[in-house]
Amino acid sequence: MSQLNIDCEGPITQNDNAFELCEALIPGGGDFFARVSRYDDYLADVERRPGYKAGDTLKLVLPFLAAFGATRAAMEDFSRRTLALLPGAREMLARLAAELPTFIVSTSYRPYLDALCAATGFPPENVYCTEVDPDACPVPPAEKGRLSALAAEIAAMPLLSWPDGAARPEDLPPGMGAVVRRLDEIFWEEIPAMAAGRILEGVNPVGGPEKARAVADSLRRTGNPVSGVTYVGDSITDVEALRLVEEGGGAGISFNGNAYAVRAAGWACTSGHAGIVAALVRLSAAAGREALEALPWPEGGAPLEGAALLGALEAAGVPADLLAPLRDPPGGLPPRLWRLDDGIRPRVIPESERVRRAVRGLAVGALG
Repeated sequence: MSQLNIDCEGPITQNDNAFELCEALIPGGGDFFARVSRYDDYLADVERRPGYKAGDTLKLVLPFLAAFGATRAAMEDFSRRTLALLPGAREMLARLAAELPTFIVSTSYRPYLDALCAATGFPPENVYCTEVDPDACPVPPAEKGRLSALAAEIAAMPLLSWPDGAARPEDLPPGMGAVVRRLDEIFWEEIPAMAAGRILEGVNPVGGPEKARAVADSLRRTGNPVSGVTYVGDSITDVEALRLVEEGGGAGISFNGNAYAVRAAGWACTSGHAGIVAALVRLSAAAGREALEALPWPEGGAPLEGAALLGALEAAGVPADLLAPLRDPPGGLPPRLWRLDDGIRPRVIPESERVRRAVRGLAVGALG
């Protein structure tokens, strides 16, 4: 049997809920979140600090959100009001969930996923996400001012950068090491010493290895082999899950993914419409990754795209009604699909990231 495990933000929605919460509640919150997110990328992908994983951004920003009024009720209300589904996502989720076991695996906070489930009718019991309860540890008034000052300090910092291939702190450009050291002081010394730091206890974002564990748990529930999984993701938090599925003989698909996702996936898809996800999952669910491999791929690593891709999918047995919405794509972004290998990934990454920014916006699209 087959099943789908799919990320939420990117393949289903256009939001980055944590970024948007920070932007709405914290002065300079967009710059603040971008810098914490980049620090997260550095710790997870460059330094590979023991005990740290991609996606822990959502843990690091919690004391700041709580200091600026992010109660659970406020997070739920904000998520309902700002939920932005990708075109075709509602229909994609409903159709696939009716045809095969479908699980959402998201780093996002539970209140946001609750809003998604309420809007789409997706069963909450099939959602893996980050559980939070900011009401459990109110931030003392005396600490709110300090957290506000720290948020402003972080927002004003240079955005961390490093060259391709960086693998240790010594590989950072001049000045970046000082930024890392100051962020280390804030997040691992100052905040843990505050009462507000207690909000972090028990919070374990579903990112990196937790997404792979969520896939494994969903397989325990369904009894399916990993070779029956189609996994759709788009960012650094999906890398371990994509690798698990690819190495197990399933189909790992990057959808409007950044460089991290493209490097880990077996296929890369770009589109402004979620209907292409339904089409690809329908194909792989019926005949496995071999059905994707058997598509009439152009020579030289070029993608299947537009009418040629839709024709190939229809010839492979994908129902015409699934493909119809993709013939007039939103934003002039025809669906494109690449079969990935190490030789073409460097060419695909900039194209995938270009569409990612076009679909999700420049600020969100640039996040890890």
